[in-house]
Amino acid sequence: MTGQLAPALSIPFQVDRLHEHCSFERAVVSNVMPQSRPNLALACTLSALAGYVDAIGFLHLGGLYVSFMSGNSTRLGVTLAEAQWQQALKALALIALFVAGAAAGSLVARSRIAPRQPLILLIEAGLLVAAAVAHAYGEPNAAIAAIVLAMGLENEVFQTEGGAGLGLTYVTGALAKTGQLIAAALTGGAGWAWLPSLLLWAALVTGALFGAAAYRWINLAAIWFAAGTAFGLSALVAATAKRTD
Repeated sequence: MTGQLAPALSIPFQVDRLHEHCSFERAVVSNVMPQSRPNLALACTLSALAGYVDAIGFLHLGGLYVSFMSGNSTRLGVTLAEAQWQQALKALALIALFVAGAAAGSLVARSRIAPRQPLILLIEAGLLVAAAVAHAYGEPNAAIAAIVLAMGLENEVFQTEGGAGLGLTYVTGALAKTGQLIAAALTGGAGWAWLPSLLLWAALVTGALFGAAAYRWINLAAIWFAAGTAFGLSALVAATAKRTD
C-alpha cells in the first residue's frame, strides 16, 4: 500500500519543485537585461564607460585588461605554460583586484543603504579620480589598481536579489544572449528582444574606440574623463531616484 501511494504523493511535490524552478528561471531571465528604457540607457552608458577604460588599460599594460578578466585568465594560463612568471603574476594580480572590487560593490548592493546605485557609482568615480591623481604623481601601478577595483565595482550596479546581476564590463554573455534571442525571434519569439543585448555590445565597442583615441592623446590622464562621467551618472541616478520616491 505504501509503495503504491509514494509515487502519487511525489507528483504534487515534483510539480511544485518544477514551478519553483521555472519561476526562478523567469526571474533570472527578466533580470539579465534592464526592463526599462532609463535602466537600459544607464547600462549602455556604463558599458561604454567600461569599454573606454578597458581600452586605456589594454594599451597601457601592453595586452592585459582592466575589466575583461576572461582575457586575463587566458593570458595567465599561457604565461604559466611559457614560464613567464612576471606576466603571470601581473595577470593574477589584476584578476584578484577585480574580484575584490566586485566583492566591495556587492557588499554595498546588499547593504541597507538606499539608493544603492548612486552610491556604487560614486565610489567608482572616486576610484577613477584616485587613479588619475596617482598617474599625475607618477604612480602608474597604483593608478591601474584603482581602475581595476572600479571596474569590478561597476558590475554590481544592477545586482539583483540573490547575487545575480548584469555584467557591464564584458559582453560575451550579451553576445551569446543576442544569438539566443535572434533564434527565438526566428522561431516565433519576440521580434526585437535581442536588440538590448546588441546595444550593450555596441556601447562597449564605441567606448573602447574613444578610450583608445584619448589614451593616444593624453595617456592615463584620459581617466579624468571617465571619472567625470561616473560622477555625472551618480548624480543623475540619485536625482532620478528622488523623483520616483
